Amino acid sequence: MTARRYAAFGPLVALLVACVFFASQSSRFLSPENFSLIVQQVMVVGVLAIGQTLVILTAGIDLSCGMVMAFGSMVMSLLATRAGVSPVLAISIGLGATTLAGTINGLLVTRLALPPFIVTLGTMNIAFALTQIVSRSQSVTDLPPLLTALGDTVRLGGTPIAYGALAMLALYAVAWWLLRETAGGRHLYAVGNHREAARLSGIDTSRVLLVAYALAGLCAGLAALLSIARTGVGDPQAGQTENLDTVTAVVLGGTSLFGGRGLITGSLVGALIVGVFRNGLTLMGVSSVYQILITGILVIAAVATDQWSRRAA
Repeated sequence: MTARRYAAFGPLVALLVACVFFASQSSRFLSPENFSLIVQQVMVVGVLAIGQTLVILTAGIDLSCGMVMAFGSMVMSLLATRAGVSPVLAISIGLGATTLAGTINGLLVTRLALPPFIVTLGTMNIAFALTQIVSRSQSVTDLPPLLTALGDTVRLGGTPIAYGALAMLALYAVAWWLLRETAGGRHLYAVGNHREAARLSGIDTSRVLLVAYALAGLCAGLAALLSIARTGVGDPQAGQTENLDTVTAVVLGGTSLFGGRGLITGSLVGALIVGVFRNGLTLMGVSSVYQILITGILVIAAVATDQWSRRAA
C-alpha cells in the first residue's frame, strides 16, 4: 500500500476494524445512542485536532493547545459570570485570547527561529499557570445559557445529537475546503514538504507558519467553548491531556509528523478511533489505566507506520 493510499484509507480501515471488534464484545456498542455519545466525547479533541493538523502539516507541533483551551474557557466563564460582560463579548474575548496565544507561538517560531517543540512546551506551562491564577483553581458555575448552548441536543432519527458535534463536523468541512481548494492550503503543504524550496518558489513561509499557529489558537478557543458546553462549567483542570490526545488523533489519522502529508478528514477519523477505543473498553469493563496504555501503543504503531510509509515513498 502506498503512502498516499494509507493516508486516505488506512485510518478508516482501522476505525471499521475497531468498531467490528467492540460490537462483538458488547451488544450496546452499535446502538445509535452510543455512537452519539462517542461523537460528543471526541468533539473537543476533534476541534483541537484541526489546529494541530495545520501545525503538523508544516512540520511543527503544538503542545500548548490543551492548556490554551483551558485558559480560554476560564476567560469566557469569568467574564460572563463575574465581570458582568455580555456572553457574546465574553466568547469573543476568549477567542481573541486563544488566537493571540497561537499568534505568539507563531511569532516565536518564525521571528526567533525557535523550535516549535520548545516554544509550545513553554507556552503550555505559561497558559497552565495563568489559568490557575485567574481562576484561583476554582471551577466557574452558573454560566449563562449562551455559553452552554452547544451542549444542547437535537433529535435526528430519534437519536439525540449535540449541537457541538454538528459544529465540529462543520468546522472539518470548512478546513477540508480551505486545504483542498485555496492557495493558502497548497502553500501549507509546500512549506511542510520543503520549507526552503517553498521560500525559493516565492511563498512567504513565515506568514504561512504564523497563520497556521494563529488558526491553531483559534481552534483552541472554539474547543474551549465546546468544553464549557459539554461539562456545563468553566474547569481550570481541563486541557491537561488534550495536547497529547490531539497529536494521537492526527498521527492515527495518517498525517506525517515530518510535515507535508496528510488529510484533515484523517484527523477526524483518528479522533474517532481514540473515542471508539475508550468507549469500547469502558463497555467491556476495562480499567482506564489500560485504556491509556492502549492509546500509547496506538500512537507508537501510528508513528512506526508513518516512518515505514516515508521510506516506502
